[in-house]
Amino acid sequence: MPPMAHGVFIHRPDSIYDDVPSERYQFPHQYLKRAQACVGDWIVYYEPRKVAATRGYFAVAKVQDIIPDPAIPKMFLAIIEQGSYLDFGSPVPFRGPDGVRERGIMTSDGRMSGRAQAAVRPLSDNDFDRILALGLLTDDPTFTRTETPQPTPGFEEPQAPFRFADERQRAAYLGSRVVRDRNFRGIVLKAYGERCAVTGLRLINGRGRAEVEAAHIQPVEAKGPDLLANGIALSGTAHWMFDRGLISVADDLKILVSRQTNDPDAVLSLMNDSGYLIAPQRPTDHPHPRFLHWHRENCFKC
Repeated sequence: MPPMAHGVFIHRPDSIYDDVPSERYQFPHQYLKRAQACVGDWIVYYEPRKVAATRGYFAVAKVQDIIPDPAIPKMFLAIIEQGSYLDFGSPVPFRGPDGVRERGIMTSDGRMSGRAQAAVRPLSDNDFDRILALGLLTDDPTFTRTETPQPTPGFEEPQAPFRFADERQRAAYLGSRVVRDRNFRGIVLKAYGERCAVTGLRLINGRGRAEVEAAHIQPVEAKGPDLLANGIALSGTAHWMFDRGLISVADDLKILVSRQTNDPDAVLSLMNDSGYLIAPQRPTDHPHPRFLHWHRENCFKC
């Protein structure tokens, strides 16, 4: 087995492959050796420039295993380690002011090599850390500059660019609940415009912080991923009702009210006039039906 290495996996929303980035990545046999080298290590997902409004490098995940696709000959699946996937709070463009972020795809004379077109390709530690530093939020974007967020324990020093001493330190950072919660909040609030998806209200306190929370539809404790499609921006009251199953959401995003609610009229009065969740503009950012189904089956008091 090749030594562990970072990698770039290219994924697009309209992919013909059977990809679920937080769970699996399907690829043809010609990329098998490259993908096998990533087993046990972290990879970065990249959305190609041909995609309209591309996000560039948009997420990080850890490859647990590579298996043959049981349904299609000569196709393989990279199995993503459960709970490792994390959307970047700040997606990273392919190119920045100082050039491309993946220095490994450049030739010695400064030209772009054919590796830039490969759906699965290796990524150096330096390139990985550079993309990570740009993609992961190091403070809460909903705070004003006058407010100082609490540092992540063990990572108090400035993180741009950050360099990890070894893979153990890198894994500890990427697994930190503080880091993951901060990024999840950032991507959810950005997608929903800092507006409660149930009430439609956008409230900002006196210090510039959005009074809305990023709710996991399927909680982390129930193995829900830190994925935008598993998140909804909710006010404190709406979040409380959602977590306790007093409200839920249908696959068509209609807001459901439990018959066990003591005062259903009061709950209905809190909702926006449409009666439907106010979802992000980008359809792929909408709550995924699989997570909504989980909430209805496991939380909702119908």
